[in-house]
Parts: sequence; C-alpha cells; structure tokens
Amino acid sequence: MKERKTMKNTRYSLRALARLLAYPDAAWRAELPALLDVIDEEQAVPVARRAELRALAAELLRLDPFEVEARYVDTFDRGRATSLHLFEHVHGDSRDRGPAMIDLVQTYEKAGLFLGPEELPDHLCVVLEFASTQPSQLARAFLAEMAHILNAIFSALLKRESPYAAVLAAVLELAGQKAQAVPFAADEAMDEAWAEPQAFDGCSTRGQSRPGEPQPIHIVRQSPAARAAA
Repeated sequence: MKERKTMKNTRYSLRALARLLAYPDAAWRAELPALLDVIDEEQAVPVARRAELRALAAELLRLDPFEVEARYVDTFDRGRATSLHLFEHVHGDSRDRGPAMIDLVQTYEKAGLFLGPEELPDHLCVVLEFASTQPSQLARAFLAEMAHILNAIFSALLKRESPYAAVLAAVLELAGQKAQAVPFAADEAMDEAWAEPQAFDGCSTRGQSRPGEPQPIHIVRQSPAARAAA
C-alpha cells in the first residue's frame, strides 16, 4: 500500500505573500524580515523561489523608500496587464464585473470572512488572505481556478523585469501550478489611453464626422414625462 503524501500547510505562506504584494510603506518594510522567516519556516514555497523572494526584499530595502513606493504604483496601479485586481483581467470595465464581485463577496462571507468597506474582493492580497483561512487542499484548488490570470500577471511582470514576478510565481506554486510565460494583453500606451479627441478631428465613433462628411443623426425615443413637460 502506498503511503499517502501529506500536503504541506500553506496558511502562513499565503498570508506572507499577500503582505509582500501590499503597498510598501514604512510598516511594510519593518515587517519584511519576519515575513520571509515565516515562509522559510513553513517550507511550502520551493527553496529556489524563497531565494528569489529574499532577493526581492533585499533590493526593496536597499532602495530609497520613495523610489520603492513609486515603483510599486507604476507596476501595479498603471495599466491592466499587471493589475492585482483579478477581475480586471477577465471582465475589464464591463457590467459583468459587478455580479462577479458580489459572488466573490458571498463566497467569502459563507466561509466567515467579512471585508471592510475599503477592501475589494478581487484584489490578489484579499484573495490570498481568504485562501489562507481554508484547509490547504481547498486553498490550493481555489487558487488553481485562477491560475490562468496569475500566469498572465506573472508574464507581464517578467517582461518588465520586475522582481515582483517571484511573488506571483510562489503563489502559482502553492496552487500546484507551474509559473510559465504565457501570452497576455499588452497595456495601451499611457499617452494614447489618456489622450482627449481633437475638437475638430472627430469621427462618427466620437460623436461627429470629419468636415464635409455626412453627419450621423441619432434618434432617441422621448419619454412620456419629457413630452408632457414640452
């Protein structure tokens, strides 16, 4: 009879990885050594990956705190490819994101986890915190369901040569998955994303046509209330 292999406990490693992805303020920097010690003690993350996490911590502690914070914002808050809000990668700004968020909140609440008003359920830090409250096998299965998103973020970080890629790789490995480069949607250039249309250089999709071209007419049904007021 084969001996059944016991799955390693991942609770504290998941919580530590969640904190590693949090905003790197002064309190976060003070916690770094303890977070890495917890990951080492639990031994759920592979040895080679733990070395990468220590290299990440060493670099972030070496740099000026303002530069570390600026890099974090530039990495995770500017552009969808590396966003830590997982539903950004699935639903974007579509209406489907709202119901998906509600479903995720209900999943958390059924398990006894209630979020504060400022916490969004699809943020990876929150997802990892929730996973850390579950038995290791359930946590692994839960994270494995989103492996394709995690690999996309990992790949985007890898392309940017960001040391934070090691954290995503560790999360994937705790989910029983392989961290690997996959195709991902590149971010639109910031200049293009924030550019305003020229006042007299529009097209029909911007509400007007070029000079000399037929102007589209949009007929809108008037409500009974509006007709009565007229």
